[in-house]
Amino acid sequence: MAADEYVFVPGQYGEKITTLVSMPDDYQSGTKPAVILAHGAGNDMFHPLLVHMAHLLENSGYLTVRFNFPFRDRGRRNPDSDEALMASWMSVFSYFRDHPLYQCARIVAAGKSLGGRVALQASAAGLIDPTGLVFFGYPLHPPGKKDILRDAPLHRVQAPMLFFAGSSDPFCDTGILRDVLGRVNAPWSLEVIEGADHSFKVPKDSALTGEQVFARILGVTLHWLENL
Repeated sequence: MAADEYVFVPGQYGEKITTLVSMPDDYQSGTKPAVILAHGAGNDMFHPLLVHMAHLLENSGYLTVRFNFPFRDRGRRNPDSDEALMASWMSVFSYFRDHPLYQCARIVAAGKSLGGRVALQASAAGLIDPTGLVFFGYPLHPPGKKDILRDAPLHRVQAPMLFFAGSSDPFCDTGILRDVLGRVNAPWSLEVIEGADHSFKVPKDSALTGEQVFARILGVTLHWLENL
């Protein structure tokens, strides 16, 4: 396994977007899709799930890119506007698609919560053209406000989608999510983690440990990618 490499991608507003590339030793563009991972609002690209995911995928032959939204590198807690966040996604996506060293003809856009939501919005707006989308905790609605759904972009994409949701996630009622997905046009898969919250933490009395939850998420993602 090669060492991760920092690459600084030019952003739309003159900023440099920090990315970390995990490239397989025998990487050949075009053989497998690249995977770009974006973090959630309260963390960064060093979130344990994203780190484990990047290294598992690298070991399985997938070029994997993690990146920080600029608000995190600026030390801010509050995310930028959706327009700015989508611009960051577009910059990173375009860079690795077009760069002669990487030439990622097919890219899967994946993200934890905010990172996945913004990837979906960018895809629905035509700013990125992913081969597939993976959501680690899609924030379908605000906590306690299940009538306010962020589902509109789901109906405007055609790429296959993979969702992971905790059954105790206050940001995503899994029953409502199933109902929404039943009405979208794109192919989709949903993996529900019983007892897990928005960060996939499970209660102490759960039959699953935190390590087992991560292993399940990683395994399902790899299987889905291999059949994409």
